[in-house]
Amino acid sequence: MELSMLQEYWWLLISVLGAILVFMLFVQGGQTFLLGVKDGSPASRIIIESMGHKWELTFTTLVVFGGAFFASFPLFYSTSFGGAYWLWMLILISFVLQAVSYEFRSKPGNLFGTRTYDIFLFVNGCVGCILLGVAVGMMFFGADFTVSKGNLLDGASPVISRWAPTHGLEAIACWKNLLLGVAVLFLARTQAAVYMLNNHPEPGVLFDANRRRVLVNGVVFVVLFLAFLGVLFTNVGMVTMVRGGLDGTPSEFSYIGCKYFYNYIDMPAALVALLVGTVMVLYGVLRSALARHFTCGIWWSGIGTVLVVLSLFWVAGYNDTPYYPSSLSPASSLTIYNSSSSEFTLTVMSYVSLVIPVVVAYIAYAWWSMDRKKK
Repeated sequence: MELSMLQEYWWLLISVLGAILVFMLFVQGGQTFLLGVKDGSPASRIIIESMGHKWELTFTTLVVFGGAFFASFPLFYSTSFGGAYWLWMLILISFVLQAVSYEFRSKPGNLFGTRTYDIFLFVNGCVGCILLGVAVGMMFFGADFTVSKGNLLDGASPVISRWAPTHGLEAIACWKNLLLGVAVLFLARTQAAVYMLNNHPEPGVLFDANRRRVLVNGVVFVVLFLAFLGVLFTNVGMVTMVRGGLDGTPSEFSYIGCKYFYNYIDMPAALVALLVGTVMVLYGVLRSALARHFTCGIWWSGIGTVLVVLSLFWVAGYNDTPYYPSSLSPASSLTIYNSSSSEFTLTVMSYVSLVIPVVVAYIAYAWWSMDRKKK
């Protein structure tokens, strides 16, 4: 394949992994329910059992997503992870708290008590979801960085990308990013409640409580997501006028109103994925909340979530759209064409990408195996 086709192919793979990751965040969403139930109660035990069987799958997906991004678009990796490090450190710390909590929560001789680890899991559920949403929001609403490959010749500071002094804290303070982050949180909470209806389908008090959780969190998520789409569709975006390349050719950009709305119009596949995915999520959520005993909602809302997130990644990176626009220096904005690895690297990795279906199969098998063992 030509270099441009390889770049578009790898953005597709990044989109798939990102969509799966957002779906798997229902584990974080479920953890936010822990402080709302009595410590040591049957409800608390069931939440830990349901989420504890899946958290490693979420972590595996996150690692694969980050690794694929690093290998295919290293300039993004160095720019974002090397610049907005306060944002990424907070995300990392929240996931470390999750791993520590599941490892030591039920260990004999636990000096801190289970409630302390429940608080850690709650923090991971809230902070992890919101800040991952903030990180994705920068792909649409911009980030405060500059890129100059000539900086490599600067002996005092040979760094290609330079960030604003706040190093990611400004992204957390941006209300547009937070809107997406909070929407991701309530999506994760809704998905968690829908999942527990499927994981523990026995009629009773817990089943009815999860139905109420689906309804309340689902309504909040729909309102927030519609608000995010409204902001996204009316946002002034950037379009590539001259494609810069890996040879150092500078990119040229121009601003255009309603850029992401026009991206959906120009890419029917993305529009269909958005509409079909939204309908599937609404069906799964509404029927789970309103039907007396519907337990298959996780498949409807889960597949719908994957389709919607796929469409968002597509409009963020395709159609000559910079997927990481710079608010400080528009010319520094990153596209899939000026931030990727070399043609040789992408070609070799395309063969390695055949492993991705194996990862997906592992997640599916591990999911089935753990649920089967529980029963």
